[in-house]
Amino acid sequence: MANAKTSTKTMTVKKKKNAGSSKPVLTSEPKYSKAARRFYNENFRDPPQRLSKVLAAAGVASRRSSEELIFEGRVTVNGDVCNTPQTRVDLAKDMIYVNGNRISKKLPPKVYLALNKPKGYICSSGEKESKSVSSLFDDYLKSWDKRFPGVPKPRLFTVGRLDVATTGLIIVTNDGDFAQRLSHPSSKLSKEYIAAIDGVVNKRHLNAVGEGTVIDGVQCTPDSVELLPQQPDMKPRLRIVVHEGRNHEVRELVKNAGLELHSLKRIRIAGYRLPSDLGLGKHVELRQAELKSLGGKS
Repeated sequence: MANAKTSTKTMTVKKKKNAGSSKPVLTSEPKYSKAARRFYNENFRDPPQRLSKVLAAAGVASRRSSEELIFEGRVTVNGDVCNTPQTRVDLAKDMIYVNGNRISKKLPPKVYLALNKPKGYICSSGEKESKSVSSLFDDYLKSWDKRFPGVPKPRLFTVGRLDVATTGLIIVTNDGDFAQRLSHPSSKLSKEYIAAIDGVVNKRHLNAVGEGTVIDGVQCTPDSVELLPQQPDMKPRLRIVVHEGRNHEVRELVKNAGLELHSLKRIRIAGYRLPSDLGLGKHVELRQAELKSLGGKS
């Protein structure tokens, strides 16, 4: 206890405002006594993590692709080939190489972006896909080194998917845990779509959409269906809110009701709505309050 009290004089420590945690927040790593370093390691340093997770966080590849690299013997830890993705490693202490290139001890910062996806782009990070959503962030990543010198680039991916013909809101990040929380079925996040319809929409159609349909053996029923007021020179539009998140769910609901879909756009996920002034192919960084409204980060 005496060592801990002495060591805190060599570092800046602040108390969190969160009443649920009494753990102090360290603004910089101590560089002095052994007692100070031990105090830092025990109280502030992140615990060792799975090798595959560290590689994904470092931007090497997705977690699944990182596991494949490990199984193929292309990853070494402290000079030895490691074939086990579950191996616990500490970036601050361990020397990790992939294909002969050392992984930086610094991890990229967590990035959270909202994209207005254009039609014709797929939600895939495959390098061979010339019109993948990831290509819309080429300029963002090219300017990374100028904006954040010395900071590793993030490996961005989408949270869930929108099919190639659907436009609108999709979240892009490099935070795998955040993405898992948002996309997991247990989250039951509501998603709002605007469906433009070819032809006339009547009450029978609305009732049919509202009754739902079976997709992959599961009954899918929308939270709500509404025919929006008719606008001059515009096709009839339906506002459809779902929470199942199954593949092509809204398209199947419309098709099952005997309607022909002209276009589909997602405008909301949980409490976050696509900004009306965000152009197609453009993105905006999400603030803390907006992340909280998505339900994936407090």
